[in-house]
Parts: sequence; C-alpha cells; structure tokens
Amino acid sequence: MSGSNEAAKEMRVNRFIADSGFCSRREADKLIESGRVTVNGETIGLGSKLSPENDVLCIDHQPISARQADDYVYIALNKPRGITCTTDLRRRDNIVSFMNYPERIYPVGRLDRDSEGLILLTNDGSIVNKILRAGNRHDKEYLVRVDRPFDEAFLKAMAEGVEILGQKTLPARCRRKGADRFRITIHQGLNRQIRRMCEALGYEVLDLCRLRIMHITLGQLKSGEWRYLGKKELRDLYALLEDSRDNEPARLSTAERADLEGND
Repeated sequence: MSGSNEAAKEMRVNRFIADSGFCSRREADKLIESGRVTVNGETIGLGSKLSPENDVLCIDHQPISARQADDYVYIALNKPRGITCTTDLRRRDNIVSFMNYPERIYPVGRLDRDSEGLILLTNDGSIVNKILRAGNRHDKEYLVRVDRPFDEAFLKAMAEGVEILGQKTLPARCRRKGADRFRITIHQGLNRQIRRMCEALGYEVLDLCRLRIMHITLGQLKSGEWRYLGKKELRDLYALLEDSRDNEPARLSTAERADLEGND
C-alpha cells in the first residue's frame, strides 16, 4: 500500500471498513476473503493494511470513505419474537427490513428468532467485538420462563456452569423471580446458550427476554419500539469499552465463533 513513512498511520483494512460503518469486522473479513475488496485497485488479503489518508479502498468497485464520529448511530431496540437478527435481506423477517432505518445499520450480536428484548444496532463496527467477546466480561441479563417449576439445584447449576457444545459455560449470576422464572446474567453468548443450558438440565425455555447489555437497559420500550442511546449512555459505553479487546484470534473454534455471534 503506502510507503514506509506512512506505517505509523496505517490500519487494518477490516477495521477501516468497520469504522466506515459498512459492516462489522467479521463481515469485512468475509468480503476480503471473497475478493470483493481492493485498495488502490489491487485485490487484498486478510490482514492487509492501508493508509486512510492516502489509499483508496473499494468494495465491489465502490469507494468506501472514513466515517466521522458525528455520523455514528447507536440504537436500542426491543426486538419482538419472529424477527431474525440478520442483515440478509433475502429473509423476510430480517431485522434490517424491520427497522427500515434510512442508513445502513446492523445488530451487535444476535437474539434468536424466538427470543425478544434488547438488541443494539449501529453503524460503528469498531464496538461490535468489544461488546461481544466473552473475555471482556460485559454483562448481558435475561428474564427466562421455563416449562415447569424448578428447585434451587437448578439455579445453582445454571450459575456454576452447564456442559453444552462441548464445553462448560462460564459462571453466571442467577436469581429466582417465581416458581418457573429466573433472571440470569452471563458474559458469553454461545449459540442458543441459555436455551441449551436449560435443556441440558431437563427444562424447556418458553419465554426469553434480554433486559440489559452492560449498563444499557430495555427500560420502558415496548415490543418493536426503539430509541437512540442517550449522551450519558454513550459516555459510559465508551468508558467501559476503553480497555476492551476487539481483535479476534486468527483461528476460531466453532464455539468461539458462536460466542462472537452472540446468538442467545
């Protein structure tokens, strides 16, 4: 790309694409792998860098520009059941079409189609991995209803960890909210994690609602409603993410990849 005197100003191409708001870093890597990304007219590979000031990046031959801080959008949505957290417009139930937002935004992680509650959407790809990586230990809290009353042994097992997907889940915090309801706070987001944990213990999840991501709460949002994050929420978010890692390992296991997808 640019000369060595610009090395200090270089950044990874996937980060530049994410910062532009086009998509997340993981999605950017897929675009790079498929040969759809060029820098100064040359197709590049994973791990490539560019100088934002001097190089021209294109996706499908269309130039992508750096986004300014004022252009970023941060939204909290109370996702209803029946909506799928995908940007694939071929699916009628995709979350992008549901939002019908005038700019390109995408969800931070996922809630499965049968779950409801808080999901964040943004065009700021730089925050996605920082929020989702289990190693950063950011809270996600859920209210869960199962198909029959449970005992204290069930809550203890959910808190200490359950064997699913070939591994034991990380410790969680659990509180009873009724004979068949409980709140659980986790740091992971393994594929259908809470549902799989309950199933492993002999219970079926009937209702699952995410109430909180880090300090951001569902609040008074009704199903299908959304709001912009407030100034204080954003200040606190930036502060909490300041020391969070956003890079991914070069090779991810199936479970680790599901963790970054955050499909609870």
